Amino acid sequence: GLVLDGRTLTIIFQGGLEEKLLELARHCRSVLCCRSTPLQKSMVVKLVRRQLKAMTLSIGDGANDVSMIQAADVGIGISGQEGMQAVMASDFAISRFKHLKKLLLVHGHWCYARLAKMVIYFFYKNVCYVNLLFWYQFFCGFSGSTMVDYWQMIFFNLFFTSVPPLLFGALDKDVSAETLLRLPELYKNGQ
Repeated sequence: GLVLDGRTLTIIFQGGLEEKLLELARHCRSVLCCRSTPLQKSMVVKLVRRQLKAMTLSIGDGANDVSMIQAADVGIGISGQEGMQAVMASDFAISRFKHLKKLLLVHGHWCYARLAKMVIYFFYKNVCYVNLLFWYQFFCGFSGSTMVDYWQMIFFNLFFTSVPPLLFGALDKDVSAETLLRLPELYKNGQ
């Protein structure tokens, strides 16, 4: 890991040493900025996103972290004594820092797996429906007549095909939370 303070970041950005910082950051698993201004924090996140094309995650608990949280791909706000500004600007909110492990390893894994399966489901659903319309055109001599009324198509998407994603999203857990916390390397399988 790499820990940078505000003075060091000032020297880096004023001295044009961004490339050296990125070269060093490539060899680190995490980069931590402390005692720095909100602008410096967001500049580091933007620099890493732009130059390294890496996915960034920012965690903050106060108003001084809002610009950093908004600059990152994923922003996590911690509700605390400094107020709710970081939580309001974030993608995810947690009450304590210790909940970060469960948010990333458990809920992150489940969300990733569910989204991957739901994309496949939506392609399947649309292919089935379009295939049905395609073969109907052979039956009606390519006259352009519709097979179903407009309201039936709305009900098809609203009622008949909305139940599986809702049930799947609420109930699908491919691996238990305890197993995911015990074996963090399972998160990499989906990637």
